[in-house]
Amino acid sequence: MSNVNGVLVVDKPAGMTSHDCVARIRRLFKTKKAGHTGTLDPEVTGVLPICLGHGTRLVEYLQELPKSYDVVMRIGYATTTEDATGDVVERKDVEPGAITEERVREAFASFVGEIEQVPPMYSAVKVNGKRLYELAREGVVIERQSRRVTIYELALVSISFEEQMVDVRFTCTCSKGTYMRTLCVDLGQALGYPAHMKLLRRTKSGPFTEQDAIPLEQLEERAAHGNDLAPLLLSIEEAVSFLPSYQVKEERVKAVQNGLPTALPGVDLQEGSLVCLFSGERLLGIHRVYRGDKGLFAKAEKVFPSEV
Repeated sequence: MSNVNGVLVVDKPAGMTSHDCVARIRRLFKTKKAGHTGTLDPEVTGVLPICLGHGTRLVEYLQELPKSYDVVMRIGYATTTEDATGDVVERKDVEPGAITEERVREAFASFVGEIEQVPPMYSAVKVNGKRLYELAREGVVIERQSRRVTIYELALVSISFEEQMVDVRFTCTCSKGTYMRTLCVDLGQALGYPAHMKLLRRTKSGPFTEQDAIPLEQLEERAAHGNDLAPLLLSIEEAVSFLPSYQVKEERVKAVQNGLPTALPGVDLQEGSLVCLFSGERLLGIHRVYRGDKGLFAKAEKVFPSEV
């Protein structure tokens, strides 16, 4: 498949790793260059943007963007993995009337903003060259350093009761690196009970939503019937549409393509931010904004060839 450059937004099914999903897409598009913009655990479904060809140069920017999730937290017991796949390590029957909308909303309010989170043992975080989940499978538990993450929004959807347990469904928008499993555990503790993440679906990753996502099974069916998959790719220009843009004068296009700094007269952007330089509808590159003696200028971070 020629000229495979862009971003494919996949609706990842449960039961496979993000790496497996990328490998499938690599085979379907017959390309070696492919990478995703944020790992989903095997049992988690939803939006998984996969960058292909020159689109892989966007990974470092796209993976930094906020993510949104649809979450079901089960209150009543905790597990080794902090989700429904683990062994039960603590149980506590939920007393009738203990989990109310008011209490849940109060707990949510206390977690909105910048918080400290300790990565779970069953995670891909590396400590001394070894991933935590490898240690966890050996029965080893080590002290982990907390990290700062940001919860932008928590919204209650529903509360349902099942025997001595309670399921709380909510939506969450958060920064890169936030563990929903750990958030469920910490919210449960705030409510006075052991808890874990029962279900999780990513509904948005950066600018990409469920509406953009194509189920992996559909992609494989289309390929099996000989249909061209290239039209399903979002162009690199579409993928960076969340960034501000600047039109370069024709006489400066070659200089930009050669990676030379470019003045930004009349532009009101924050120093250190990103800007995309265009010639008409063609993306020339992604640049960082700096301030010099003569005002703002753009310094190249990624320059894209003319055939992209």
